[in-house]
Amino acid sequence: MTEIETFIEWVIALVSDNLYPGIFFAALLETIFPPIPSEAVFPLAGYVILKNEMPLFHILGVGITGGCGATLGAFVIYLIALKLGRNGLARYMKYAKINKEKLSKADRWFEKYGDKSVLLGRLVPGLREIVSIPAGIFRMKPKKFLIFTFIGSCAWSTLLTGIGYYLGVATLKIF
Repeated sequence: MTEIETFIEWVIALVSDNLYPGIFFAALLETIFPPIPSEAVFPLAGYVILKNEMPLFHILGVGITGGCGATLGAFVIYLIALKLGRNGLARYMKYAKINKEKLSKADRWFEKYGDKSVLLGRLVPGLREIVSIPAGIFRMKPKKFLIFTFIGSCAWSTLLTGIGYYLGVATLKIF
């Protein structure tokens, strides 16, 4: 088993054993460290809600908690992009597994949709992790960035948590 696989298993155990703190930390990490897939973490949280027979409002609670973690992680990336600019980031992108093609795609998305691209970008897999970079480079206002990131991140997190919950319900009915 590779270090990445071991790390992902640790994150999954963290979410399973400590739902709210685990989801906050996992969302923070997956925003900064893309190998952790939110598409696995949040549906797992939905299934944990189902298995523990928790009321449905916890789907929204987990979505908001995940949105907070993702917003904090995205803000860190935004601040780095704001401080370093495009040229400064070019030296470090390879360490973050961000290639020039991905960043160019995010740039085009940002230029086309403006500030709304942050809100929309947080809902698009592959783009959601890097949309903070052009927002920082193009000097989007921090307050607007935080609001749009929070709304988009909460929507994404809640949607995936709900999917996990309802897929768990469907699975339990089959078996």
